[in-house]
Amino acid sequence: MSGGNRAMGATMVATATLLTLSLAAAAIRAPQGATVAAEPGPALSSPTPQHFLNVPYDGSYTFVRVRFNSFRRRSFSPGFGRGGGPGWAHDYPYADDNFIKILDEVTLLGPNTEGTNVIDAEDPELLRYPIAYVSEPGEWSPTQTEVDNMTAYLRKGGFLILDDFRSIREWQNVEAIFRVMLPDHRFRPLVLEEPIFNAFFQIETLDLPPPTFQQYRPQFLGLHEGDDPDGRLMVIANFNNDIGDYWEYSDMGYYPIDLSNEAYKFGVNYVIYAMNR
Repeated sequence: MSGGNRAMGATMVATATLLTLSLAAAAIRAPQGATVAAEPGPALSSPTPQHFLNVPYDGSYTFVRVRFNSFRRRSFSPGFGRGGGPGWAHDYPYADDNFIKILDEVTLLGPNTEGTNVIDAEDPELLRYPIAYVSEPGEWSPTQTEVDNMTAYLRKGGFLILDDFRSIREWQNVEAIFRVMLPDHRFRPLVLEEPIFNAFFQIETLDLPPPTFQQYRPQFLGLHEGDDPDGRLMVIANFNNDIGDYWEYSDMGYYPIDLSNEAYKFGVNYVIYAMNR
């Protein structure tokens, strides 16, 4: 990954202003006393199927979402939008756009605010970007080309965020995928003292309640380079949780502002950690 990108992130930690996260009031308008509500239905309008307004690579941090082959389908469904579409596209593009606004607001990273990218898991273009977000990996059914490309991505220094998946069945699928990609590595539960939870914001608790499917107990798990728990995190899994959902609806008042803010803190920490490792 670009050394310039990593160096750029190093200046951020020292200059964090740690706003108590009214987190750019323009982006989050949920009333303080709000309670978790049912997720709204799909939007009335949808982007053109299979068409993404990706921004060209320019060396700055760009939010990248991975499109992958799934048990269901790769393409958009007619209801694509809020709550619609295949798993890899859940919360797109609202979560991605909102997160970039917050990252730009609270850090000096200087992320690309012109747009976000969707890149196929099999596309070598992915290797130009140090961090990638994977939604609903529990339904990922990788092709051999995807496995080869993602393995190269991780070994080159890439960092993956796995989000929005739950249940033993989905976890077993994720474990099986990464046993093929990195056969000598295994996931470990992460504790609050991990560097990633202190990379920018001081995370005070890992008990971030899931916005939906609250019957599941959230857990953060990590896969480390060289299978060394003291080594670089290559993958972080937000298991039994969905921080992307918090990002998506943070400007609509569906979830409490405090929980949306915490979800943003986790995301910002992930990016700062990955850019400095």
